[in-house]
Amino acid sequence: MLLAVLAPVAVALGLLWFGRVHVPDPGRSLFGASGEDALRLKSWLGSALFGLALVQVVLALALYRRGPAARPVRTGHRVGGWLAFALSLPIAQHCLLAYGARFTDVRVGLHSAAGCFLYGAFAAKVLLVRHGGLRGWVLPVAGGALFCAVGVLWWSAALWFLNGYAAPGF
Repeated sequence: MLLAVLAPVAVALGLLWFGRVHVPDPGRSLFGASGEDALRLKSWLGSALFGLALVQVVLALALYRRGPAARPVRTGHRVGGWLAFALSLPIAQHCLLAYGARFTDVRVGLHSAAGCFLYGAFAAKVLLVRHGGLRGWVLPVAGGALFCAVGVLWWSAALWFLNGYAAPGF
């Protein structure tokens, strides 16, 4: 259980450290798209990720109904989680290598912190799923933290870009 606490913290802090010491390359491309086109592509991918996160919440609610969930629901939730993780990787790689982890204003700082937290939360969820004998609230809290991180990332970047560099609260 200690590993399920320490490993996610190490992942999040490691990403934050790398993002702070790495020299950003804003001209870096994402699947051949650079500049404004890369931001647009990341916004679309981020919106797809947020949509997938919403599906994950619905599946998780089905899992925690009374009685055992049907096998397709469990499998769908597991596969959806891996797809969400895979979809997030190119977005995160571009963010980290092109921009780093910065705290120049509230939106950018919130986005940087949420991005680092997201991968710590991913690590926690994977470790907790593999660990047996947990209290009933532990996995839903970890999943909720993941969903919140994806939501904050979408709000502070994808919505901000797709809404003409403006999002409610910024």
